[in-house]
Amino acid sequence: MTARGRGAAVCVQPPTKGRPLKNLFGSVKRAAALGAVTLAAVSLQPVSTAVAQDPTPSPAIVGGTPAEEGEFPFMVRLSMGCGGSLYAEDIVLTAAHCVDGSGPDTSITATAGSVDLESSDAVSVNSTEVLQAPGYDGNGKDWALIKLEQPLDLPTLNIADTDAYNEGDFTVAGWGADKEGGDQQRYLLKATVPFVDDAACGEAYGDSLIPGEEICAGFEEGGTDSCQGDSGGPMFRKDDSDQWVQVGIVSWGQGCARPGYPGVYAEVSAFAEDISKAAAEL
Repeated sequence: MTARGRGAAVCVQPPTKGRPLKNLFGSVKRAAALGAVTLAAVSLQPVSTAVAQDPTPSPAIVGGTPAEEGEFPFMVRLSMGCGGSLYAEDIVLTAAHCVDGSGPDTSITATAGSVDLESSDAVSVNSTEVLQAPGYDGNGKDWALIKLEQPLDLPTLNIADTDAYNEGDFTVAGWGADKEGGDQQRYLLKATVPFVDDAACGEAYGDSLIPGEEICAGFEEGGTDSCQGDSGGPMFRKDDSDQWVQVGIVSWGQGCARPGYPGVYAEVSAFAEDISKAAAEL
């Protein structure tokens, strides 16, 4: 299995969660591996100083294109090699497999404010506390919240509280690898992927898929997906008011952008009430 860590640049093929291998050899969570990220002209993620729960490298957005400055101002890059979104000005929503439990934690740095991680406009803020989804054991419930030491003056991303938006085409973005096993990115990438229903996704992943807690997206022919370093980043679309709404969290998959293996995302609407309650207590 390969980790997906989709908190990185946009990559066409997604990494997979850290679940039992079963018959999914090559499937792993998409968080970038610690120490594998170097901030260079071709790197989309800064050097990590925190220890991620899943050390396997995860892919970035594969088959993506550069995002415009200010296009997705709610996007956040996390220092452990994951992505995230601004749930509130001082709270980042990411994947549970990107963090190591709950409690006080000042080791994580959140960078936002620019598509270019090296831009003078980018702002970095340290974490103060982490809340991992209660009951998380590596299977499902792949969400977590990170409290920041100070609010960021940036737009936030609403989360879906109904499954009404679990259809159509979605946008994924990140600083992860742009190909399976590739380098993390310096500039934010984006891509569009179509919804894949549970039946079709189950044909690829069998009982490793958890319907009701996970949502799938990708092309049957592959070529576009989230990848290593994109874990924790948002999958989103426009709502009925033409505003962005988050429907998924980059979680896992079989390699990145492989034919017949869509990306698997935590289904945000299934946990919206829990996320809202947890955020209010941070």
